[in-house]
Amino acid sequence: MASKVRLYVDHPLGEGQTVPLGRDQANYLFAVMRLPVGTVLSLINGRDGEWDAEVVEANKRAGVLRCLAQTRPLQLPPDVWLLFAPIKKERTAFIVEKATELGAAKIIPVQTDFTQSANRARQDKLQAHAVEATEQCGGTFVPEVEPLRTLANMLADWPSDRHLLFCDETLLEDPHEMADLPDGPWAIVIGPEGGFSNTEREALRNHRQSHPISLGPRILRADTAAVAALTLWQREKGDWA
Repeated sequence: MASKVRLYVDHPLGEGQTVPLGRDQANYLFAVMRLPVGTVLSLINGRDGEWDAEVVEANKRAGVLRCLAQTRPLQLPPDVWLLFAPIKKERTAFIVEKATELGAAKIIPVQTDFTQSANRARQDKLQAHAVEATEQCGGTFVPEVEPLRTLANMLADWPSDRHLLFCDETLLEDPHEMADLPDGPWAIVIGPEGGFSNTEREALRNHRQSHPISLGPRILRADTAAVAALTLWQREKGDWA
């Protein structure tokens, strides 16, 4: 019997490979979803693509799956990171989920001068949102969510080969064309509610890898700006082009 369940596991996947389940996953599959032995579901681990796997042992506290065949290879996203200032809990989760769906390769929460919700940026919780989004959207790659860092430290240690797309809300009357941006590794930086401080804005504008850009004639909320910027970048520089 086939199932529509799609599950992330932190375990190697390959033909004939058995996958042991912990208590939480076993409870979800066999107590909540009520999957019996013999059910075929989809597995991903962020490394080995997507695999059909059969339930061979099932109880509410543990279980075992066996990989049958690969159904999709690993699909790596374009090399673009998202840097964002944490906001309210639900909206921060929204940013991580949508960044995962839109193909961010890495997600990095940053502390800015006006960030008010940094204490809510728990790496384990945000990584779990990325995993859940990958399960739901049919992806095979799970982006890493890094621990919170200050924007100043990020800029000081910035890779010399990675361009930085600075979404500057003050450029409403001075838009730059994203199509004119150079190719290569990229990162998009989105500010907090209230925007960047003057000091941060100057640091971003003067950074050697920075490309300031407008997201249009209206000031966007932080979560909307993250979705808009990733969408535009994917359309012009990513795998939507």
